[in-house]
Amino acid sequence: MIKSGLARRIGAALFLAACSKSAPPAAAPPPPEVRIVVVSAEPIPKTIELPGRLQAIRTSEVRARVEGIIERRLYTEGTDVREGQPLFAIDPRPLRAQVNAAAATLSRAEATAANAQQDITRYKGLVAQQALSQQEYDAALARLRTAQADVAQNRAQLAAARLNLSYATVTAPIAGRAGRAEVTEGALVSGAQATLLTRIEQLDPIYANFSQSSSAVLDLRRQLRSGATTGKITSAPVHLVLEDGTPYRSVGRLDFFDMSIDSTTGSAAMRAIFPNPQRQLLPGQFVRVRVDAGVRPNGVRLPQRAVTVTPNGGSVFVVGAKDVVAVRPVKLGQLEGDEWVIDSGLAPGERVIVDGVQKVAPGATVKPVVAK
Repeated sequence: MIKSGLARRIGAALFLAACSKSAPPAAAPPPPEVRIVVVSAEPIPKTIELPGRLQAIRTSEVRARVEGIIERRLYTEGTDVREGQPLFAIDPRPLRAQVNAAAATLSRAEATAANAQQDITRYKGLVAQQALSQQEYDAALARLRTAQADVAQNRAQLAAARLNLSYATVTAPIAGRAGRAEVTEGALVSGAQATLLTRIEQLDPIYANFSQSSSAVLDLRRQLRSGATTGKITSAPVHLVLEDGTPYRSVGRLDFFDMSIDSTTGSAAMRAIFPNPQRQLLPGQFVRVRVDAGVRPNGVRLPQRAVTVTPNGGSVFVVGAKDVVAVRPVKLGQLEGDEWVIDSGLAPGERVIVDGVQKVAPGATVKPVVAK
């Protein structure tokens, strides 16, 4: 019994050993399949998108130029006014009294001058007859000249009084949209303190103010000089995107480009001008400004899903020689729809993974398939 059991165990061991020698080794898994795009160069407009704020092309602060009581407001708040249109009426009675007083003083000075002129006329004959000394004649001539100077001075004072009387009717210095009145009827306004009455803003056309960082300005100028970007920033068309994301239909143009850098913000001021016939754009409104800053002749685009964005920048998975995967850092430009514009880091002809990135790692071998 012992011999037969031992024989069975030996036979089972020999059978297992024979089976293990005859089993083939397990096959290696195939490389994962990924979808790629082949990088190609194409002309791409270089767009700069920056936050901006709208500003009226002309703004006038209407202020009092004489002292008095506001009698009436002569315009409707928030409406368009023409240049020279009356806006406020100040009580003219004190100013009219000043005009009358200046006129009376002028009349007295003219009478004095006329009397001095008659003296001169009489004295001329007496001097010729030696009935009057030359000294007395010279004194009469001096009185005439003094009287004539008083007449000129009083005429100037009368003109100033009449001018102040005209300021009792406050008119619009420019045409535009008149704002809310800052004073009410019965308020005392002062010309010495230049009391603010209202504001007028011209809204068509309208300015959009924005700024670009000094490093971005230097980079753009470097690209223009090297030919990496063609065109002129000073004649670039400009587009607006409103606060709700809708694009403004009219295209503007770059109106001002500051040649100095603000030491406090480190940026250069820029300004664009836009037509605004429907008053859709309002001063103080925040917008997004897109400047077409030339064309990049050999630009590169990639689908957004092919780019991994981290705080340190962007990167892509590139399929190199023998279908081996490598990570490549890239410099990202603007995002246009669902595509990134790549400023640098890729060359035409390189293969970039767009689908299947989660299945690969740097150094792995893949099976690339060109994505449609």
